[in-house]
Amino acid sequence: MKRILCILAAALMVAGCSSDREHILKIYNWSDYMEESLIGDFEKWYEEQTGEKVKIVYQTFDINETMLSKIEKGHEDYDVVCPSDYIIERMIRYDLLLPIEQDFGETPNYIKSGVSPYLMERLKELKTGDVDPTQYAVPYMWGTVGFIFNPKHVDREDLKTWDVLRNHKYEDKIFVKDAARDIYSQIIQYLKKDEIAAGTVTREELLSVPSQENVDLVENYLMQIKDQVAGYEADFGKDQLILERGWISLNWSGDGRWARDEAEKVGVTLDFIVPDEGSTIWFDGWVIPKYAKNVKAARYFINFMCETGNSIKNCDFVGYSNSCGTPEMLANYVDESCEPQDLSYFFGPEADSVHIDPLLYPTKEVIARCALEHDWGEDSEMLITMWSRVKGSNASALTYVIIGGILVALVAAVVLSRRNKKHSSRGKKRR
Repeated sequence: MKRILCILAAALMVAGCSSDREHILKIYNWSDYMEESLIGDFEKWYEEQTGEKVKIVYQTFDINETMLSKIEKGHEDYDVVCPSDYIIERMIRYDLLLPIEQDFGETPNYIKSGVSPYLMERLKELKTGDVDPTQYAVPYMWGTVGFIFNPKHVDREDLKTWDVLRNHKYEDKIFVKDAARDIYSQIIQYLKKDEIAAGTVTREELLSVPSQENVDLVENYLMQIKDQVAGYEADFGKDQLILERGWISLNWSGDGRWARDEAEKVGVTLDFIVPDEGSTIWFDGWVIPKYAKNVKAARYFINFMCETGNSIKNCDFVGYSNSCGTPEMLANYVDESCEPQDLSYFFGPEADSVHIDPLLYPTKEVIARCALEHDWGEDSEMLITMWSRVKGSNASALTYVIIGGILVALVAAVVLSRRNKKHSSRGKKRR
């Protein structure tokens, strides 16, 4: 991360002092979504493939809306960004993206040969009118939403329903992600589980056709659990589970893998589960914004990131799964200690019984009960307003303790940094 920041600072100075914009590639990406050595690898590879030099200017964001505002309102000239599915949907509808042409001359097309057809089909589910979203975006990282949990304290059977949030056994030991759309999408599937089973409504309809009635139903439920939940958090929930201060975290699968691996280092066991009522499948994807200045290098960068070796390198760093569906990708993650599962939906028919970590790739049965989230357009205000009321009503004693502890730590860090005249930090990716 330090190297990325140094590259960023140097490249920004270059960008500010030079009109040679065609040799600068501006990337705007999620925090900790890039293994830093890939930046230099791409610059070298691009020159080998095209005979042209390029310098990457790399910046990061923590929420989709920050990125969107800079492009939609600020007309920033980023060449490559990596928004989430529903934001890609909005950007296409509002004419904020350029098509990703895939003519790379003698260079192999890793987008075509590497990206799993499964995610390309999910990409087509975006509601973009007559516009084909596969011409404007390439899926990259992806996963599901469920519960990270500590099996020492939590009965796995209890987690087969989202309604575990109301189970008094776990009062003040539950953390919920501060992500309105993700939380709404899970709770409405629980509340409408009977209608889904009866076929009177589909998951896709619930997540793409907003109504005040459904928003009110979810708000009522969330108000009921306000004394149960230790806090709505941006990124500290999984850390609290590692420290065993919490037992359950409603979270993303990628964070589940990260938390499990980190917990193992301190002798704590964590696991991840998707409740039976259904969940969401999400993906972040590469796009080229409308105001990009170096479209050629942007296309090559997206292609480069879809090559299997680069995909593996970045997956191992980030902890999330990406869209690469090649046999080499599958072989890299085979683990005989895992139970066999059917991943034919992602890797093809030959992967109908493979030993692989289900936290990396959800089982076919889990995928069957997952739907995609969508942009609500102007109706998003209903969701934002509801979420503000819910969070405003939920501030448990533990939340204040945690916030107080964070503030104390921040003050101490500032004092220490002034003494030592140096500091380091590492953010965690937040979808």
